Amino acid sequence: MKKMVSSLLAVSALGAGFVATPAVAEELSVVGSWSSLPLYKQYENTFWTETLPADSNGDITVQMTTHDQMGIGGGDVFRLLSDGVFDVAMTVGDYAVGDAPELEGLDVPLVANTAAEAKAMVEAARPMVDDIFETRFNSKVLAIAPYPPQVVFCAGEVTSITDLKGKKVRGSGRMTTKFLEALGANGVNVAFSEVPGALERGVIDCAVTGAGSGYSAGWWEVSDHLMTIPLGGWDPVVTAMNLDKWNSLSAETQKFITDEVATKFEAPAWASAADALKNDVACLTGNGTCPAGDPANMTLVDVSDADVAQAKAILTETVLPEWAERAGDDWVARWNDSVGKTVGVTVPLN
Repeated sequence: MKKMVSSLLAVSALGAGFVATPAVAEELSVVGSWSSLPLYKQYENTFWTETLPADSNGDITVQMTTHDQMGIGGGDVFRLLSDGVFDVAMTVGDYAVGDAPELEGLDVPLVANTAAEAKAMVEAARPMVDDIFETRFNSKVLAIAPYPPQVVFCAGEVTSITDLKGKKVRGSGRMTTKFLEALGANGVNVAFSEVPGALERGVIDCAVTGAGSGYSAGWWEVSDHLMTIPLGGWDPVVTAMNLDKWNSLSAETQKFITDEVATKFEAPAWASAADALKNDVACLTGNGTCPAGDPANMTLVDVSDADVAQAKAILTETVLPEWAERAGDDWVARWNDSVGKTVGVTVPLN
């Protein structure tokens, strides 16, 4: 606790020490997502600590850490951002749905099977997300980048999604957990960093995360079956700036940051997602070439058409109507007119 408080006070002092100026001599305190995962290592850290400062000719400098390095939970990131504890923060949108249930509509499981479909879904949701973050978190959305598709890691044999019934399964977000419960599994809330230990001790039988994230975090060391149906969606990571900080910047600086983020962070992250699942499955199973290192030897479980049909029926008949009750008709109507039209799904209004 003392370490966490010290980290927060340090970053708070960092942010408080900066006076808004024109495009020159702007220093930003930035909190990235999980420090151990590829999105941070390959894109977030490089963009904020190297690309943006270099392209501004040194006019913008960045002090960067991550929420796990600070010792704060993912669900606290945007709350602290709203209070101005730091200037910019990024984490999985699903971590914030306790404060904003309407945000669950950003990452609906099973409706996007490719990176192109996921990007179209996110783009359709972007105006909603902009409004949610301004209202709920006093912040300006700068980017929404993907993790790889959220798939299922199991310790023990599974042959279809029906085999998840009765098992203790860690979901990657609230809607995924609701889906698992509707399927007959026991949805368990376990922090990402605690999953390997929970799998090893039998606290959980299976867990949902991105294939690449699971590979990087060593989940293959404590699980042996991989089911690639995207039960957890794509876990989009939202990057946002405290709105007071954003409004203190000149119009020129705002445009510069917006353009840089879109072209040199967001676009490359989405481009890499196109082949992510194929590469990540190769790394986890040994079926193909692993570009990230030595491959594991997990058993790949083929997803049948019957599995997909059953999953989508649960989604449309149970999971989405339950979300509609949490989010409210106004938000659901907006979702139907934007994301719903893009993915071909309509949620009944209450």
